[in-house]
Amino acid sequence: MSLEVMYQRCAGIDVHQGFLVVCVSVIEGGKRQKEIRTFNHDTAGLLALRAWLLEQRCTHVGMESTGVYWMPVYRRLEGFFELVVANAQHIKGVPGRKTDVKDAEWIADLLQHGLVKASFVPSQEQQDVRDLTRTRIHLVEERSRLVNRVQKVLEEAGMKLPSVVTDVMGVSGRAVLRAMCAGERDPERLASLLLPGVKATHEQAVVALTAEVRVHHRFLLQELLTLIDAQDRAISHLEGEIERHLHPFEEQMTRCEKINGVSSHIIHVLMAEVGTDLSRFPDAEHLSSWAGVCPGHKESAGKRQSGRCRKGNRYVRTALVQAAHAVRRSHTYLGERYRRLKKRRGSKRAALAVGRSILVIYYEMMTTGQDYEEKGEEFFRQRDRGKVERELIQRLKRLGYQITQPAA
Repeated sequence: MSLEVMYQRCAGIDVHQGFLVVCVSVIEGGKRQKEIRTFNHDTAGLLALRAWLLEQRCTHVGMESTGVYWMPVYRRLEGFFELVVANAQHIKGVPGRKTDVKDAEWIADLLQHGLVKASFVPSQEQQDVRDLTRTRIHLVEERSRLVNRVQKVLEEAGMKLPSVVTDVMGVSGRAVLRAMCAGERDPERLASLLLPGVKATHEQAVVALTAEVRVHHRFLLQELLTLIDAQDRAISHLEGEIERHLHPFEEQMTRCEKINGVSSHIIHVLMAEVGTDLSRFPDAEHLSSWAGVCPGHKESAGKRQSGRCRKGNRYVRTALVQAAHAVRRSHTYLGERYRRLKKRRGSKRAALAVGRSILVIYYEMMTTGQDYEEKGEEFFRQRDRGKVERELIQRLKRLGYQITQPAA
């Protein structure tokens, strides 16, 4: 059986950090001709690659999404050819026959027969915002690790500051840490630096702040605080740059803030990762699948089986789960949905399901232009009222009661 040829002239590129292996496949007169060349992965090499592909009159070019190495290749070829960037997991070659040349040939063969599923490649502007939001996420994660190290040093010194303040890096916590680094050791004076409203009384704070803090501990704390301050400044600068890039979408962001649990940072992630033009997603279900917040599809022998969620976009998925946890105690539609799902499926699945609901709401807002309308937690009670009435009547009947329905 021969497969249908979709493109007469195409190329497959096996991308590496230092070089590119390119296979051009041409079908003319029913015969296939292949030519393999290797190019350096630098500006001169990419320009030479583009000139050669134009000389070969290629119409389509395919490549793997290998790390970030494919990005310079894509930008140099963009606008000259129909480019297809494929997930490496989707175009694996035959086991035991892997070489750079065979990989390039395999990509060209799959592309020529239309068997490569293209990955979404955002515009350069959206990619820039992605870089900013992802860098901010990584800096926030690194800051959290630094705060954990501060708490570790405090525990090693025997100081129970976390039992006194809610946030070690809050105003009260920082005041105590700065005083310690400056050489203050008197627990009474350290406790006097705490603001009113901390979770411990003055007497409890004095006991918790009594410790043997050595010069070694003060040095480590000073260095960690310096690093945390630097992280805070970098995060603040990034947030300002993100706001500047997303300023043209201020109206959409303001509308999205009406969704309960969705903070400005989560909106920034959705804008950067998903964008505002969602025409590439036929419906909200396709978007949920791409983001990895819906069950996988697994069927065997005519039976549907429970399929785990695909990996999807981890930045979108993490942001949606964070939003779900933020709304879980609120007296809102999403909060009540979380609590109901948690009883049946557990907190993790409830968070994922509510995160998907938030993504569907975002999709509808971006595609229809309508604002989000809060249904309230009473929505479920009103919807289930008839069901609850029937269940209660059946329970009373089983207990021997006679039920008389009132006349309409």
